[in-house]
Amino acid sequence: MNAYAPEHAPGIHAEVGDQIVVGGPTVGKPGRDGEVVALHHADGTPPYDVRWSDTGRTSVFFPGPDAHVRHLHDRAAARPADRTGRTEQ
Repeated sequence: MNAYAPEHAPGIHAEVGDQIVVGGPTVGKPGRDGEVVALHHADGTPPYDVRWSDTGRTSVFFPGPDAHVRHLHDRAAARPADRTGRTEQ
């Protein structure tokens, strides 16, 4: 049985293009964010390959309790389309 399957674990899930946001290590220290550029599991469970915005480097990332996913593709789908069918920016 796959312990990481969504029906068994309500944990974090991401898709390519989503943003990972991680809290700072201590109070007053900034967090960091990056773009999910590749998945290791088709069901969207960790780990992820993340390109970090502060360094531009890509690393394998296993999210901890201070991490969350911003599903950016949901925002694009929610934008109203103009008369030409293009979404508003």
